[in-house]
Amino acid sequence: MAEKARIAILISGIGTNMAALLYASRMAEAPYEVVLVASNDPQAPGLALAELEGIPTFALSHKGMTREEHDAAMETAVQTAGAETIVLAGYMRILSDGFVERWAGRMLNIHPSLLPKYKGLDTFARAIEAGDSHAGASVHLVTPELDAGEVLAQARVAIAPDDTPATLAERVRFAEHQLYPRAVAEYVGRWRNPEWLLQQVRARALALDETEERESHGSPGFRVGGEKSGKFFAYFTDQHHGTPHIALLVRTGSMDELLGLVEHQPEIYFKPAYYGASGWIGIILNRPGVDWDEVSAWLRRSWRSVAPKRLTRLMDAADAF
Repeated sequence: MAEKARIAILISGIGTNMAALLYASRMAEAPYEVVLVASNDPQAPGLALAELEGIPTFALSHKGMTREEHDAAMETAVQTAGAETIVLAGYMRILSDGFVERWAGRMLNIHPSLLPKYKGLDTFARAIEAGDSHAGASVHLVTPELDAGEVLAQARVAIAPDDTPATLAERVRFAEHQLYPRAVAEYVGRWRNPEWLLQQVRARALALDETEERESHGSPGFRVGGEKSGKFFAYFTDQHHGTPHIALLVRTGSMDELLGLVEHQPEIYFKPAYYGASGWIGIILNRPGVDWDEVSAWLRRSWRSVAPKRLTRLMDAADAF
């Protein structure tokens, strides 16, 4: 069974979205498990549900503490639980910028509107007053700017002619309970998704000068140098030749370098069948915590090793100084 992502859920109240996330995590194919439910209110009813279901809990009132002090305590609890991702589920605290920045890309929230509409409070009243046909909910990444992070998923809910903010909120809550577990699962499981991984590689490879994508030996490949004289500098492979890896293949400087990397970092690198004899190395992508800046650096280096001199002349000159 594949390793599951470990998430911590932060709540302030009843925790209905927390419950939806928790019970969804018990499904056979769920890619995540809940390792902590934490709250800024020791009396939050959601804590009792988490405890009943055997989930570790942590509670600390924010009263009498600075925002940074309370955030640090919550963060310590999250880290002690071994969580890799924080999911906010009715957590009624504005987080300090430092806390948010340390968890950039690893903290999700759900907001009761179709973002970018109606950031902040009173979303249902504002949608009704504006005469909108639909309200809804949005799952987004948390950034220092309130409700401004990348939207990962949305659910639309029709607004009835006689809706009040309360009646609309009740229906949107049903949608939230469907949306949030699915969005969290897709996000934390994206490193197992070959389509998502290929998108990441493709965007970085095609950003390099005069690069084109072309299939080679059944795999997406990336080449530089034009139609007639172009050379491949990278391949994307999805468990080819009997390996369990979804990987990026790039050129190394020598066989000694290849073998040294594989020996010392086998969790990241491997010698690919067919390509390995020519000095290509495999970078394993279907693992948590891929350093995409490092992937970009490998692509750039491999591109540079075969790109025409007219494209690398400025780089070569800069290296001379």
